[in-house]
This record gives sequence, C-alpha cells and structure tokens, in this order.
Amino acid sequence: MTQLQTIPSIDLADYTSGDGRTKTAVIRTLGEGLQEFGFLNVSGHGIDRGLIRRTYDLWKQFFELPEAAKKRYVVGVGGARGYTSFGVEHAKNNPHPDLKEFWHVGQVPEAAEGLPAGHPARESYPPNVWPEEIPDLETSTRELYRRLEACAAVLLEALAEHFSLPRETFASMMQNGNSILRIIHYPAVPGGVDPHSVRAAAHEDINLITLLCEATDSGLEILSRDGTWLPVQAGEGQIVVDAGDMLSRATNEVVPATTHRVVNPPSGEARERYSMPFFVHPYSACPLDVMERFVSPGHPAKFPPITAGEFLEERLREIGLKK
Repeated sequence: MTQLQTIPSIDLADYTSGDGRTKTAVIRTLGEGLQEFGFLNVSGHGIDRGLIRRTYDLWKQFFELPEAAKKRYVVGVGGARGYTSFGVEHAKNNPHPDLKEFWHVGQVPEAAEGLPAGHPARESYPPNVWPEEIPDLETSTRELYRRLEACAAVLLEALAEHFSLPRETFASMMQNGNSILRIIHYPAVPGGVDPHSVRAAAHEDINLITLLCEATDSGLEILSRDGTWLPVQAGEGQIVVDAGDMLSRATNEVVPATTHRVVNPPSGEARERYSMPFFVHPYSACPLDVMERFVSPGHPAKFPPITAGEFLEERLREIGLKK
C-alpha cells in the first residue's frame, strides 16, 4: 500500500522555548521543508484558536450581507483594502475568474499601531475600512493581524538561521511592511459557472511567506516535485505556511514558490469555504536583490534588482487587481 505524502510539521514553541537540540531540529525542518515542498504545518505558534474562530464567525456575518451592502466597501486602491467582489481576481496567465470574494486588511498607518510619526510608509499605506454592520469585527481582526505578524517574524528569523544568516535578515524586510490579511469566502459553487473556473486557480503567492489560518473546509492542494497534486489540510489549531515569489527571488530560487490551488468540492455538494491567509510583505522600498549567500559560480543570480513595491505592482496587474 502506498503511503500518502504529507508536508512537514513543526512546533514553533520548540524554537522559541526549547533547548538547543529541539531548536536546531525546528530550524532544520523549517528550512528543508520550505526548500523541498514550499509548504509546512506549524503548531505552537501562540495564536489562540478561539481568536481565529471568533474572527471567522464575525466575517461570516459580513459575507452573508446582501450584495449591495457589501459593494459599499469596494474602494479604489487596487484591491489593497476593503471588499473585492466575487469573480474579480484571476490567477496569473489564467483569464478565468476565481470563484471567491474577499476582504483585505492591511498595515495600519497610525503610530500606535507600529508605524512611528514621520515614517514614509504612513504616506504609502491607505487606511483600512471596516463594515459598519458588524461593530466587533475590527477589534478581533486587528488583533489577529498583529499576532500573525509577530509569528511570521519568528518564522523568518528561524529560516535565516537555517541558512547561517543573521537572524534579522528576512524579518527586517517585513518590519512595518505592506502585509495583508485576506479574509476569503468561497460560496457554494453556483450552477452554470464556467467549467474552467475553480475556487483558486493554480498560482504562486507574491509575497515573502504566507500564514494560512486553518480553513473551514478542505480543497487546498500543492503541486509536488513529481508533478502530482498533493492535498494539504491543517490539523486542529495549526497554521499552514508557504513561501512566496519574493522570498524565492531573494534566495535565488533556493526556496521555491510552490504552485498551489483550491479546488471545487465534488459536484453536487453545496459547500462553502472560508480561509484567512496572511500575506507577509516587505516594506515597499525594500530591495529584492538576490542575496550573496545564494549566488555562486555554478548558481549565478537569476533576477535583476527590483523593489518589493515595484514587484507587487507588476503582479497585481497580472492578476486583475490593478489596471
């Protein structure tokens, strides 16, 4: 009987609170797991599961509002804040729309939220918008954003240690960065939908790493090295972490950005799905130059210099969120 392949798992508490042996094991599993799969499951991250469930429940109330009410929160910032309607986004090089609607929460430009007075990012980050219909939603979502941001910094510190780099190498890129919490609703697949459309077509994430809170239903799959699709499901309380194009670029593809998708449920099953990926982005002026650590005579730099902001703008146009 063939054993099903699964992505690696780590307990992040073994890195933050463990002894030298367990800490070293986490660093190795994290680094090797991202290099081999681009994905892994993380427990011991310190984010209360009750906060995650509460945030899901509040956003479910929003997505159940009439379409006209939701569209009040479509704002003209290229999808970076507020509501994006069903069928707007599509994967790069795929003209067929994804079967989802979502809301974006970004970095908060108030000094009390981590951006000091005079910081240039205060001018570049648009303000968040919040649904007036669900007053408790903002507090819960902002708390989750900050906790995911802190967890991401720890993961990036551990990854730098795997490559014998200064611990702050990757984490410093995301400090006051343009990170986005996306709350996604995948409705039950409507009848008569374009047969080429799926909940999320095959794609790679744009950013450094993504932290995906345990979704409410299955459907996530990654493209393994042998060309087969591998289902991925977080265990209870786990977070799925994957590497994006920006990290892949900085590491000269030593860490790959793994292709993944969210498939439709079996035909005839009227199941909806919610997920909350936290896309960890650098600050806009951060250079995405290939780091010297990942360049050698046999492995020259594959990418020209570009800033994180320039790269993001380019990709947003490719997926239909900017003109």
